[in-house]
Amino acid sequence: MSTTYTLDTSTSRANPTPAPLKRLTIPALQARKQGGQTAQPVVMLTAYTARQAQLLDSHCDILLVGDSLGQVIYGLPSTLPVSLDMMCAHGAAVVRGSYHSVVIVDMPFGSYEASPQQAFDSASRIMKETGCAGVKLEGGEAMAETISFLCQRGIPVMAHIGLTPQAVNMLGGYGARGRSQKEQDKILSDGRAIADAGAFSVVVEGVVEPIAIALTQALPIPVIGIGASAQCDGQVLVTEDMLGLFDRVPRFVKRYADMAGLISGAAQLYADEVRARQFPGEEQVYQPKK
Repeated sequence: MSTTYTLDTSTSRANPTPAPLKRLTIPALQARKQGGQTAQPVVMLTAYTARQAQLLDSHCDILLVGDSLGQVIYGLPSTLPVSLDMMCAHGAAVVRGSYHSVVIVDMPFGSYEASPQQAFDSASRIMKETGCAGVKLEGGEAMAETISFLCQRGIPVMAHIGLTPQAVNMLGGYGARGRSQKEQDKILSDGRAIADAGAFSVVVEGVVEPIAIALTQALPIPVIGIGASAQCDGQVLVTEDMLGLFDRVPRFVKRYADMAGLISGAAQLYADEVRARQFPGEEQVYQPKK
């Protein structure tokens, strides 16, 4: 049975209270694209914790538990050191915290590239341990056989082409893709291959806008852009980037808030009140019963 949960703030920060509601499904998202066009763009953000999922859930169609958590949560230099254990732990937390959005979990580097069977072993573990709706993996034509293998065995797959962070060493950096004719042809052929293999959607990252538009028009599945084009079938951003939690802002990110400033300001105010012995005040301490 599909359920939703509302936060019972009187008893707990995290324990939810159940109430019936149907969660979005992958077929419902796919059905938004009709005749090559998506009237209602897909809204997708990353989430790594239960509370973050609770705050984002009602606004999003898809919550992505991205391997970007390696950098955002753990302070790692890239996504490459992220483990399957990390993805399963954070994926389960996001599923617990969300009751509307489709939850997709990234497959980390080294967990699926060796063979379709390795990919199935990793993906089935993710699905079992998190309760997510599907997995995401990077790669185009080279991963088509694996995508087909997973889809035929009941595991929905979102693909990821263009700038693929797990292949950053091969790509030579995080620069935009599709500037040469060779790269343009590869992006388009990758898109066709993964769609033919059965992927339900594809993220296209860091590509020049004309190629993103051409890919969106060419594929029957929703194309989710990041650093691509507003003409894609949907958009995704790393939530912490969008909220302004980091000093560095990639070109393709729009800051919708200055959470870093708010947090720093609140911590400064707290520190000042502690040092001045103004906190805790009368409202925050317990007195003997009279």
